[in-house]
Parts: sequence; C-alpha cells; structure tokens
Amino acid sequence: GTSALDCMTSAVKKVIELGYADPKHIGLHGHSWSGYQSSYIVTQTDMFAAVVTGAPPTNLISFYDELYKSAGTPQQGITTVGQVRMGANVTPWNSTKLYEDQSPIFHVNNIKTPFMILQGGDDGAVDYVEGLQFFNAARAAGKQVILLSYPGEAHNLTNRDNQKDFTIRMKQFFDHYLMGAPMPQWMADGLPQTKKGGPIR
Repeated sequence: GTSALDCMTSAVKKVIELGYADPKHIGLHGHSWSGYQSSYIVTQTDMFAAVVTGAPPTNLISFYDELYKSAGTPQQGITTVGQVRMGANVTPWNSTKLYEDQSPIFHVNNIKTPFMILQGGDDGAVDYVEGLQFFNAARAAGKQVILLSYPGEAHNLTNRDNQKDFTIRMKQFFDHYLMGAPMPQWMADGLPQTKKGGPIR
C-alpha cells in the first residue's frame, strides 16, 4: 500500500507539473490488486477527486485466511510471498501492526474523497466480504461511498448487461465528480440490494 501510494502520487504530481492534468479533477480507478491499491490510496491522500475500486482486498488480516475459491487454496501464499508481498513467514499473527497499517479498512476515518466499490457476489479470487466490509466501515464512518454489488458475478463482470451497467454507472460517477455533470438519481437516492436491476437514471 505505501509503495503504491508513493508511486501513484509521485506520478500524478509530475503529470500536474507538466500541465497535463487539472489538479482538482483527477480520478483514480483500480481493479483486483490495483483495487487494493486504489482502496489504500483513497485512505491516505485527497489528491484524487473521485475513486472507483473493484474487487479489492481491503482487510489483509481477514484476507489471509480466506479462500481463493477459483483455485481452492487459502490466500496465505499470495499474501506472504505472492502478489501481496508481505514477506516470507510474515503473518497477521506475528506482524499484526504491519497488516493493519497496510489494510485500507483500518484507515477509513482518513477518507475525504467520494469513492465507489465494485464487487461480484460470487468472486472466486477476492471474497465478496472484502468489498462489503470496506463499504460498511466507510458508511459507519460517514464517508461518501457507493457499493455496486453484482450477484452471481465473478472476479470480473462477464454478463453483458452487467458490464454495460457498470460502465455507465462508473462514467456517470466520474462525470459528476470530475466534470461537474449533475448527480444521477441512482447516486442521490441509492438502490437497495433487494431491488437490484432497476433502471439507470
């Protein structure tokens, strides 16, 4: 998380310095491992005006003992020496503070940026509970957060209608916060989990 923060903020500062970006209207989007990174970054800086994060590991302590359901293996290997790179034999049980420091969910009180989470209900790589925990924690902390939950979907959206739905909603989200477009009704009013599938207005 800290590495991603340093990398992204340094790059964005350079792009601003070169005159390619409006510093008040920059968006950030990431999915899967970059979903983790974008989730962590939104807790550490208000450089971005809006953030969309998809299928993000957000609590590395719970993630460590969850299943990579698509492969049937625990996330322990990917967390220590795989993509997460916490270190060989570096576990939540001998390095709890490190895991907390690098987990977005433990920093929700710092968030100042509106953000949106995409999560497939049947994600076999990053358990649905990771996005849900982050959403619930942010909501409880009074943050501006939206959860786009797609029942039956895996790590990446495969249903064509859902792909279109997410693309439209993400564009409307960024159009509002980055381009000053009016807030669409679904963002203002919300759509309960039990009433999924309503029109995009």
